[in-house]
Amino acid sequence: MAFQVNCSIERRPTLSHNFDHFKTLFSSVFKPILREVQQVHMHIDVSRTMKNASAQMLDAFVDSVFEFADQPLLPSQDNFSPVDELKEAVLITEIEGGIPDNFREGVYIRNGPNPLFGGLKLTKSVFGRSSHTWVEGEGMLHALYFNKDGDGRWNVVYNNRHVQTETFKLEKQRNKPSFLPAIEGDSPAILSAYLLNLLRFGMVNKYISNTNIFEHSGKYYSVAENDVPQEIDICTLKTLDNWDVNGAWKRPFTSHPKRAPGSGELVIIGVDAVKPFLEVGLISADGKKLIHKVDLGLNRSSLIHDIGVTQRYLVIMDFPLTIDIKRLIRGGPLIKYNKEEYARIGIMPRYGDSDSIKWFDVEPNTTFHILNSFEDGDEVVVWGCRALDSIIPGPDMGLNKFEWFSRRFKPINCKEEKNPSNSTEDGSLFTRCYEWRLDMQTGEVRERNLTATEFSMEFPIINGNFTGVKNKYGYTQVVDSIASSTSGMMKFGGLAKLHFEEPDQEEPIKVQYHMFEENIFCSGAAFVPKGSAGSSEEDDGWIITFVHNEDTNISKVYIFDTKKFSGEPVAKITLPFRVPYGFHGAFMPISSLQTR
Repeated sequence: MAFQVNCSIERRPTLSHNFDHFKTLFSSVFKPILREVQQVHMHIDVSRTMKNASAQMLDAFVDSVFEFADQPLLPSQDNFSPVDELKEAVLITEIEGGIPDNFREGVYIRNGPNPLFGGLKLTKSVFGRSSHTWVEGEGMLHALYFNKDGDGRWNVVYNNRHVQTETFKLEKQRNKPSFLPAIEGDSPAILSAYLLNLLRFGMVNKYISNTNIFEHSGKYYSVAENDVPQEIDICTLKTLDNWDVNGAWKRPFTSHPKRAPGSGELVIIGVDAVKPFLEVGLISADGKKLIHKVDLGLNRSSLIHDIGVTQRYLVIMDFPLTIDIKRLIRGGPLIKYNKEEYARIGIMPRYGDSDSIKWFDVEPNTTFHILNSFEDGDEVVVWGCRALDSIIPGPDMGLNKFEWFSRRFKPINCKEEKNPSNSTEDGSLFTRCYEWRLDMQTGEVRERNLTATEFSMEFPIINGNFTGVKNKYGYTQVVDSIASSTSGMMKFGGLAKLHFEEPDQEEPIKVQYHMFEENIFCSGAAFVPKGSAGSSEEDDGWIITFVHNEDTNISKVYIFDTKKFSGEPVAKITLPFRVPYGFHGAFMPISSLQTR
């Protein structure tokens, strides 16, 4: 392999070099290796000897054939661009309103992509084009610390820091983009990126750790589901080490682990592109042992982002958004949503195996996030945020990316009868809160929209004390469909409070909204309960969220009283630096915080 690639670079081919030569090389060299790669784990460890012998040659080949460029951003996408890492934490001095006396000491923290080297990259080569998707920037944690001094006055401190995964440190040391984008683009370009990344670094893509942050047994972890989590020092945001549960879990790890009601065990899943496609695991309440692990025996790799738990069961969402290496080899996309394929929900006893799963066929859809799941008599009830298409991975390279996103973000109640360009694509990314009721005795499925078509909503949260048991309230971020269509990127222009306490099977549930002023958008909303765990009403607490004003370019943190949801924030905390839009946030109650 090394010899043949070395021969191919002696004349230093350029982007205009005869593609037939590389197509022949690709067919004769890469495809046989790819057939072998499919039989092993994606994170194969290339031997030290081969690494040392071919590293310089492979780097020269990549530098010669692949041209890196920045993915351009529109003016309406400015707050998706990265920011610099702070050298030290900063004391906040500008607070409008006041932080409630009975607010909890702790840290509000949000994860999100913050790409190195100026932004997301694309590459051009004789193999075609490939690019990072909008979710692939390296993770950065943004944290706001709430601590009372000896006189009971609030001190608020802000800090940010990149999550230093193995690949982050590798590229930082090289001081240039090194991993070729291997998810979105032309099939030959993705295949070549896949193999060259594997040969150069022993992995097919970067470990980005940019999606969520969670706590288990007093430790804190940053995670994205293409790797195991990274443990974080919550006071300094320093990355400590990878967490593989003492070597027992060495595969991808869900961004949404769930704490099982009653036992305190952590339920996890891991999706991979090669068999076993999906494994479920249970980690002990003390975080030291993997006490249960099972291959679910799926015959496809479904991109499952979330898992549900109830008092007795686990909920598996097997929907037709799939990862398929064979499809990529045939010239198709690596990740694809196909509404013609089957969709089903599996209900498995918590310590069950693949044979114990009861599968329920449901209407095809994409559901990335489960709001909650619980048992109601013979039924398992699942609430999630459901759309009819997938925002990941986005359009094929041949399509206009901006037009693809903007059409699908349109409100589904938008009527343009005189416009002949209307199609089923319009509004297909409009997300509604949805209910599946699965009867464990009869196998019957009942499903329906819980919310109307006024607003699209995503990133659901609840009072964490009610995970896996019946709850009355939920909260979501509200998509600004117009702003999202204009920018081609999802933006959240408000918050919603969902009332489930008196469901009507014929009508949408009651929803309260708090919509921001024009050009103000939020990310990373989290629920903060009042008082100690279990001592307050379910909706007695606060919603806290990062917001950004695109007119002033100022970022703030808002705190809302959930009992007065539509009212003004009780506090608006002005941040000294811009905070880009990101993904999931959490509030970690901690006393006597010390930041540095």
